[in-house]
Amino acid sequence: MAEKKPSKQQVFTLLVEIGRKQGDGLPDTATGAALVIYASGVDEAEAVRETVAILKQADTAPLDVSGYGTLDERLAEGHEIGEDERDLMQRALDENAVIVAQMTPFYD
Repeated sequence: MAEKKPSKQQVFTLLVEIGRKQGDGLPDTATGAALVIYASGVDEAEAVRETVAILKQADTAPLDVSGYGTLDERLAEGHEIGEDERDLMQRALDENAVIVAQMTPFYD
């Protein structure tokens, strides 16, 4: 049996701005939303591509993505990261998934 290679996957924190699209599930009066997402990928570009693809499949309209780096990069920048956030990041890694941690609707 071949040894399983250690995963090169990492989890990246992304902030995604979405616009309105029919069936997007946002409140009726919202003009869009900001999503905090934890996404796995071998690099940030892959995490962004996967996230955008999944959000489009979920009938949302991604407009802009900002990357905030990996857990280690964020800690090095002095970000405080709680246990709940760490648990979601680990879940994204374990499941090779895109996890929406927070959604904040925008209103005019």
